[in-house]
Amino acid sequence: MPAIVVVGAQWGDEGKGKATDLLGPDVDYVVKYNGGNNAGHTVVIGEDTYALHLLPSGILTPGVTPVIGNGVVVDLEVLFQEIDALAARGIDTSRLVVSANAHVIPSYNRTIDKVTERFLGKRQIGTTGRGIGPTYADKMTRVGIRVQDLFDPPILRQKVEGALMGKNHLLVKVYNRRAIDPAEIVAELESYVPRLAPMVADTALLLNDALDRGQTVLFEGGQATMLDVDHGTYPFVTSSSACAGGAATGTGVGPTRIDRVAAVLKAYATRVGSGPFVTELDDADGQRLRKAGGEYGVTTGRPRRCGWFDAPVARYATRINGVTDIVLTKLDVLTGWEEIPVCVAYDVDGVRHDQLPVSQSDIHHATPIYERLPGWSQDITGVRAFADLPAAAQRYVEAVQDLAGQRVSVIGVGPARDAIVVRHRLVG
Repeated sequence: MPAIVVVGAQWGDEGKGKATDLLGPDVDYVVKYNGGNNAGHTVVIGEDTYALHLLPSGILTPGVTPVIGNGVVVDLEVLFQEIDALAARGIDTSRLVVSANAHVIPSYNRTIDKVTERFLGKRQIGTTGRGIGPTYADKMTRVGIRVQDLFDPPILRQKVEGALMGKNHLLVKVYNRRAIDPAEIVAELESYVPRLAPMVADTALLLNDALDRGQTVLFEGGQATMLDVDHGTYPFVTSSSACAGGAATGTGVGPTRIDRVAAVLKAYATRVGSGPFVTELDDADGQRLRKAGGEYGVTTGRPRRCGWFDAPVARYATRINGVTDIVLTKLDVLTGWEEIPVCVAYDVDGVRHDQLPVSQSDIHHATPIYERLPGWSQDITGVRAFADLPAAAQRYVEAVQDLAGQRVSVIGVGPARDAIVVRHRLVG
């Protein structure tokens, strides 16, 4: 049975939660491998809508084991708030497993995140202020705190004190804030231990053993390709490996065990926060897309920047992730346009670029080269077979497939859980 990666192919918010939820009945484990509570998934089940931030989407599917991998940074307060909120709605969360090697987000890193962003002024990156970046920075400078450290009080105190030695100087001398007492942080983190302990495991061993038994593991990426710290529009990116390759490092499952990579593409494009966005629409069409698509952040509530489909980005994501299948979401949002522009290439100072330019400066200065496809007016939210889509909608899907360079296997035609058209199964 396969190991499947579901990855965002634009700037996030493509509908990865829905894709993961769609696959839920066919898989045994759903594992989140990067990021933290700086992004969210929205899943609609019948009349109920669930907004998940830190928990894997598999938490909503009975019989599936949800896993938080070592590549995730965990805000324990948020974790238990989410668990309690789901439990109050009758969702069983007892199967959740958390990697002993995952890093935790201490409250001081939320403080550092917020004051640093304010300090940058007009040069702000657009972070969510949830301590994600500083926690990944601590991980790389080897002053981070892992889940397993919470179960060794002397080590925990030592690590917190060590981390705050430098951070308190920064807070007091640069940002004019009060120093943080290490004892307060230790007490806060230790308070989670009794409830956290039963969830913690060697998740790399757990997942590899599952694959050895022939079970199916789904790797759920947070954020998206263009926000990847190595391959995105740096520095306007997240702090983790959001591409498919991050599934291996973020879980301890070797890359040779991964069978399929499903890239989730929205039928148009959105972005939250700062950074280049070549097809952005700062006009009535952009507002129309935002309203029709409900384009507001699940975690922050921020309005998303909206634009037309960007083929250079789609081609890049297909290549970087080794995509085998595309899940095209929110096709229904485009209903009602007489014509739909699609960006097929960029113009940079008079030079056409069919591929994403390697230079960040070129991306900043690029203008879109559009081709216009015919629109459709029929409601497609009830369609469940590709042949039943309006001819123009079929043509749009086929154009995306040709432009991205990989087959479109699944199409989202509405917000409901079953509002999908399956052309090729992702499992089996």
